[in-house]
Amino acid sequence: MQGRKGSRQWMVWLGWMVVAYGLILALAMGQRFEDGARAKRRLDERTLRHRFPISPSQRFSSSPSPLLPTSRSRQGNGWMKDLIWFRVSISGDSVAFSPDGQLLATTGGFGTILIYRVSDGSLIRTFEGHTDSVNSVSFSPDGQILASGSDDKTIKLWRVSDGSLIRTLEGHRDWVRSVSFSPDGQILASGSGDKTIKLWRVSDGSLIRTLEGHTNWVRSVSFSPDGQILASGSRDNTIKLWRVSDGSPIRTLEGHRDWVRSVSFSPDGQILASGSDDKTIKLWRVSDGSLIRTLEGHTGWVWSVSFSPDGQILASGSGNKTIKLWRVSDGSLIRTLMGHTFGVLSVSFSPDGQILASGSRDDTIKLWRVSDGSLIGILKGHTGWVFSVSFSPDGKILASGSRDNTIKLWRVSDGSLIRTLTGHRDWVRSVSFSPDGQILASGSDDKTIKLWRVSDGSLIRTLEGHTNWVRSVSFSPDGQILASGSGDKTIKLWRVSDGSLIRTLEGHTGWVWSVSFSPDGQILASGSGDTTIKLWRVSDGSLIRTLMGHTFGVLSVSFSPDGQILASGSDDKTIKLWRVSDGSLIGILKGHTGWVFSVSFSPDGQILASGSDDKTIKLWRVSDGSLIRTLTGHASDVESVPFSPDGRFLASGGGDGIALWRVGVGRIGQSSTFHPDLTFPFRECYRLPDADLHAEIRRP
Repeated sequence: MQGRKGSRQWMVWLGWMVVAYGLILALAMGQRFEDGARAKRRLDERTLRHRFPISPSQRFSSSPSPLLPTSRSRQGNGWMKDLIWFRVSISGDSVAFSPDGQLLATTGGFGTILIYRVSDGSLIRTFEGHTDSVNSVSFSPDGQILASGSDDKTIKLWRVSDGSLIRTLEGHRDWVRSVSFSPDGQILASGSGDKTIKLWRVSDGSLIRTLEGHTNWVRSVSFSPDGQILASGSRDNTIKLWRVSDGSPIRTLEGHRDWVRSVSFSPDGQILASGSDDKTIKLWRVSDGSLIRTLEGHTGWVWSVSFSPDGQILASGSGNKTIKLWRVSDGSLIRTLMGHTFGVLSVSFSPDGQILASGSRDDTIKLWRVSDGSLIGILKGHTGWVFSVSFSPDGKILASGSRDNTIKLWRVSDGSLIRTLTGHRDWVRSVSFSPDGQILASGSDDKTIKLWRVSDGSLIRTLEGHTNWVRSVSFSPDGQILASGSGDKTIKLWRVSDGSLIRTLEGHTGWVWSVSFSPDGQILASGSGDTTIKLWRVSDGSLIRTLMGHTFGVLSVSFSPDGQILASGSDDKTIKLWRVSDGSLIGILKGHTGWVFSVSFSPDGQILASGSDDKTIKLWRVSDGSLIRTLTGHASDVESVPFSPDGRFLASGGGDGIALWRVGVGRIGQSSTFHPDLTFPFRECYRLPDADLHAEIRRP
């Protein structure tokens, strides 16, 4: 009996331990869901080796994208004196038309604001200065000032004409989620995660007063057309109306069963619309706070609501990827606009009411014709991870290959997009220019290599023969041979003139991740998942030797300009330097805390750059293997780090974009750093095609 009693007590004790553990886990997961965005989720490509492809029907194609933004670091000087950042995404958290309807402002990810010309979709300028995500943008009534609210807890006022920063408003203790100008432009309201609304004097940036009363984050603020009332929507499920003159609360509107994400007054000020996570829009009578009606139809959270200038139409953007247009007079649905591939975060009418802009988590801005719901245009760049970047031989063009299946050609001088090359049916893993700069080769997960004419972007031919992903492509120094390494464990040598296969090199027992020709073109190096590097004689394809020493896969190989040293980067987090003449190991460079995806020598052979899974680029002195410095700021893996042919630039491409570092002449000084938005810009890439957007971790 005693034994049974003891056993029962032990089982009861174990049961309570399980319950306690469950409670702790639930609390932890609750906190994770509560602060999911604050955790700044990041996608690790390692988890996607066997990935979930997005079907062609789920990819929204368009004509070539307009100009993409370029930003320049204003920090630092010396050896790494300047940084240019080629944007690859639009965050779409907020969109706003200028009062004259000629400009469209949007949040651009990486702490930037992008200004586009509506007439042709071209990018005019990029505002930078925030050190975290920008959540809201708003033009002053005269169109001369743009206000931005950010996760860095500040509001910035910018001069629209030249993009200069007027001033920074500080005082909030948490993220600034919404900013809005009063109709006369004299007051700016800001709503924050610190549960308060602040009213600021625009002329000098002084704080007028702080409005307190919400019990959770303030998601949206909006002035009535006469400027006398301010509405605020909160995560406490309520809307509050405040008297602007003295900050006193007028009333609280209750009825939503979940967070209120957006509030907007009708042009006559008589109706207030509110969008909520309960998937509904509510229309309220401002005079007495009574509920006029509830608009139902969205199957996801309602992120944004906006009235047309004449007050007859209400637009709503939702997590179910759609925009709905509603007739305000009776609440009937006019039409549903479909085309975004992920949630719609923001909607805004042009001042004349003819165009509706929508910003989405699919990293695009779409412009719609209100009269018939037709799509006018799309503003976007790469919509996927950038795997490879490569300079043209003259250093004027930068090519990038992405998981969005495209190659983009960029003008290095100003970061503008020259053209987009489409044709691959899967991720583009590698891009490489021919020595004369006339041809670009691209290797893809669709198992093919494509040769493109750089001058006009036309496809010359497609090389087929690999039975698995093509991981790397490289031209011989004379441009006559192209080498390709593949997941089928082979290297193929192709004749560039006619695309014929010269020979196949076999010997690796794992995927071939990287191939590189020696400067004289006589040797080809290959790095493989079998942990080895092989050196091949190009003339006959014979194996010269196998270099062993890495403990995990070799992801990148690169010859020094004089051909005497070979560098290799590996999953074992190290870079090894090898003597080519005899295959002996010269040294091991340690410092990265993640896989080393890419290694590249400077044109003078004195510096080696390495890009890693640890989100950093490291610069090493080749002569003694010492670390010169670490370049930080990428929010994701750094997949590619080539130097420009003249050594003036270092490019780094990865999950969060392409950065172009300007290299000064002379001493090695302090490097600049850049601070991209820590929210992964392709934050939906990890999803299954039919994943339920509404079940995702909430983004605050």
